[in-house]
Amino acid sequence: MTDALREGVLKVEGRLTDASNATLYCVAVLGEGDEQTNVTCVYKPIAGESPLWDFPEGTLAAREVAAYEVSCALGWDLVPETVLRDGPYGLGMCQRWIETEDETRLLAILPTTVEQSALDGWCPIITVGLDDDEQGILAHQDSEALRRIALFDAVINNADRKGGHLLPDANGHIYAIDHGVSFHVEDKLRTLLWGFAGRSLNESETAELKRIHADSLLTERLATLLSEPEIAAFHARIEALLAAGRFPGPEGRRRPIPWPLV
Repeated sequence: MTDALREGVLKVEGRLTDASNATLYCVAVLGEGDEQTNVTCVYKPIAGESPLWDFPEGTLAAREVAAYEVSCALGWDLVPETVLRDGPYGLGMCQRWIETEDETRLLAILPTTVEQSALDGWCPIITVGLDDDEQGILAHQDSEALRRIALFDAVINNADRKGGHLLPDANGHIYAIDHGVSFHVEDKLRTLLWGFAGRSLNESETAELKRIHADSLLTERLATLLSEPEIAAFHARIEALLAAGRFPGPEGRRRPIPWPLV
């Protein structure tokens, strides 16, 4: 499948018009006849990236691939297969398309008067205004899958973890997408998954962080995608997480919640 993403002919079938950067819905076709492989994918050409004041121009595609490399190193299968390749509109990132199954079930709006017992399985985040001028509590699932994504986001310094970037497939596995604004040298963590803030890292999480911190092959792969200061900051974030022994929180952050929320 990755071979088709990397080497197949990209046939553009449409565009995702709600994306802030040029995002094309494609099929990657490799081979012919009985040997043909077709992979539905998203192609984001660097030429279609909107400039950002705080990220170097033309680097978002490489950051998406870097996030995939970290996901692979962790072994958690969080990010769909992602490669950097040439396409119809030049060099860009190409990522396997995920067919989703009711991503709204990962989030919920709870009444402000909800009893503590009704919060079982949910992590409250913030109070939000509703269409009827009432207020509700936005919450996300308290699940191992989202906990892993929250830790992953802290490692890569994800500045834009919206609810719509969490994609459950038909088998219930949750994928994470849209990591173009990650790996900044400054702390820019912005997420909806603050429900895990302050929780202690378990033994498995600690072991995985130590392992990727010492993974020289991962560092070599990241060196083709990120700058030296960004790689140094990546390792420094892992060291800080291990030293703290717990998930970071929103305290002291200027804009800890992304907008729009979904």
